[in-house]
Amino acid sequence: MMGPLVLDVESTELTEADRRRIADPLVGMVILFTRNYENREQLKRLCDDIHSIKPGIVICVDHEGGRVQRFREGFTAIPAMSTLGERWIDEPENAMLEAMGCGYVMAAELRACGVDMTFAPCLDVNFGKSAIIGERAFSNNPKVITHLALALIQGLRLAGMSNCGKHFPGHGWVTADSHLELPVDDRPFERLLFADLKPYRWMGPALDSVMAAHVLYTKIDAEPAGFSKHWLQKVLREQLHFTGVIFSDDLSMKGAAGAGSVTERAQAALAAGCDMLILCNDFEASDTLLKRLSFENTPEREARVARLAPRGTALSWEKLEKSDLYRSQKSLIRCH
Repeated sequence: MMGPLVLDVESTELTEADRRRIADPLVGMVILFTRNYENREQLKRLCDDIHSIKPGIVICVDHEGGRVQRFREGFTAIPAMSTLGERWIDEPENAMLEAMGCGYVMAAELRACGVDMTFAPCLDVNFGKSAIIGERAFSNNPKVITHLALALIQGLRLAGMSNCGKHFPGHGWVTADSHLELPVDDRPFERLLFADLKPYRWMGPALDSVMAAHVLYTKIDAEPAGFSKHWLQKVLREQLHFTGVIFSDDLSMKGAAGAGSVTERAQAALAAGCDMLILCNDFEASDTLLKRLSFENTPEREARVARLAPRGTALSWEKLEKSDLYRSQKSLIRCH
């Protein structure tokens, strides 16, 4: 069984507390941050150590490119996704090739160091309002977002990595940062259906997973999307026919605080339809969840989360650099 919790670790080496948490049956994934990285060799040792504690555990990271790239020195600099949208205007075919190259290089380099998954692509529409999204979005055009995201996903899959579309149903309209407060979006459902939801509807089974936003859509439901049965079950599952994994966004974010204590937040997210719960940067809260979370697995959920596992054997960095595929895909990435 893959447990529902996605927890972080303290530093560049595992502490005894990290080991205890990872070994707990409720933990199914470990998420890494910049504080966990010194160099590629150290990262590989850390990932090997995590995998040795629980074979099959999935190690993940936010590694999208641009300002959201946790590991930099020794890794290829991936451009912000907005640059691909800008390139699309005059060179749509080349923009798609570069998106595929970005996906392959990101995934191949991460897997060479033992990281199994990155939370990408960002499917938010850039309305020019959200500073926290901004250049992370491919475009202000849902059609362009979908084409480029599918190309990036193709690159990820070439390297054997699954994907995660975020932030459902759309974080691009609100100005508030959900890390700091609960953003409120007062648009009617028809407006979101016309723009924000289109990539999710069009991409269908190409999405292995989706991350729900800590955003409140006041004209649609009284609960933020990540705690809303309406959004996760009626809209995402029933209307958009999504069959993959649903992640909560980080439950330690201020945008989630209205749902109560950390245990109440986690139980509410599970009840709404989340399969995996992310909790970062609060080890006391992580320990509380490990003691108090009530979770019951199902065969349907187990089949969904199996899609997150990496496919095929990862190349070592040395073999990767000698690979024609890697060199060709890396050559597609422009220095923006």
